Amino acid sequence: MNVSVVLFTSDLRVHDHPPLRSAVAGGRDVVPLFVRDPAVDRAGFAAPNRLAFLADCLADLDRALRERGGRLVQRSGDTVAEVCAVVREAAADEVHMAAGCSAFAQAREERLRRALEAEGCRLRVHDAVTTAVPPGELVPQGSDHFAVFTPYFRRWAAAPLRTPLAPPRAVRVPPGVRSGKPPSRSAVPGVSPGLATGGESEGRGRLAAWLARHGDTYEQRQDDLAADATSRLSPHLHFGTVSAVEAVHRARRRGGAGAEAFVRQLCWRDFHHQVLAARPGAATEDYRPRHDRWRRGPEAEADLAAWRAGRTGYPLVDAAMRQLAHEGWTHNRGRLVAASFLTKTLYVDWREGARHFLDLLVDGDVADNQLNWQWVAGTGTDTRPNRVLNPVRQGRRYDPDGAYVRRWLPELAGLGAREIHEPWRLTGRDRAALDYPEPVIGLADGLARFRAARGAPADPGG
Repeated sequence: MNVSVVLFTSDLRVHDHPPLRSAVAGGRDVVPLFVRDPAVDRAGFAAPNRLAFLADCLADLDRALRERGGRLVQRSGDTVAEVCAVVREAAADEVHMAAGCSAFAQAREERLRRALEAEGCRLRVHDAVTTAVPPGELVPQGSDHFAVFTPYFRRWAAAPLRTPLAPPRAVRVPPGVRSGKPPSRSAVPGVSPGLATGGESEGRGRLAAWLARHGDTYEQRQDDLAADATSRLSPHLHFGTVSAVEAVHRARRRGGAGAEAFVRQLCWRDFHHQVLAARPGAATEDYRPRHDRWRRGPEAEADLAAWRAGRTGYPLVDAAMRQLAHEGWTHNRGRLVAASFLTKTLYVDWREGARHFLDLLVDGDVADNQLNWQWVAGTGTDTRPNRVLNPVRQGRRYDPDGAYVRRWLPELAGLGAREIHEPWRLTGRDRAALDYPEPVIGLADGLARFRAARGAPADPGG
């Protein structure tokens, strides 16, 4: 009897799943396997919001497999050891998995390949499972990756994508392969109260509903903070409950400027993954060093604490940080403004902000999170490394009526559009009545400090 093992990692779905479809080809028995590896937790995965969302995803994946006659085998321990144990239990001759791009994923794949060779088992690694275009498939002349987004996007937009695959009709699991107890969302402490539900059925429903409701207007509304018109698909893309390939195809079939703007955002995700695949060290080290002398000491720690708590005195920054704490997710425009404020106005190391985001974000993807932080900090791929986002101007531009700020800062709910982004300008009883802090620093002072510290003219980017 021929048996295949499918190792699920960041691809927790049955639709458009090349490893699963390849494994069931020819009527083979299949062991769908997920391993909860303590090494992944030590690498930064074990944040409550992601663990809770993961529990949803695994339960939904198990349900989808059972509808097809199979089940999800779940184990805990070292991935390589557990996969080899399952190979022996099931007498499997091949293992299928999706390619990864992080240093951790690349090292895991190499260890697994060597261990399976010793077992007489073949490892088959599939590209274009977690991204639309595989990292490394598109390269410029003279380099192993694209360092600037626009030329990458031109090549990416013209690249042929594989056709999305239908889910298998049947999955036959051989008997005798034991499975551990599945995780439970309710057993995870410290979960954000507004955390969304995970799972493939939820993700596919969200994609369809969002394309129908906002697909035509996304280009105009993607930065409208109060409208909340973004897809919120980033957690599903991170866990692979929605296929990036299928999302691109479905958006392109719909057509229009809004759909193309959405596709461009999916390209940004692929761009960051191909950068990290080529430069794994960028997860912790400056991609383009600027010789920064980041602030340290008690004052910097106090500023960092105020930023984490959403108490900087700048409403748009604080609203984004409070949404992050409540939902484990925040609007992309809010992320940009909050990150710019920490790294350039407060001049605190981007790694501090990236670490806090990874502690809370349900979509806490190493490639997207770390490289977006580097982009904002000016140590990454941004071609304008010294741009500084002014939180007052950004608020007036992307939340002109203050509805987003009021949603997350109830202490400012009584302020009008003129005062909402600059409450410190209120005087007398009006100011005294607000339970809201004074700004931790003046914007002009922060800009001057950043310019002096980096030794380059600051670019007031808006």
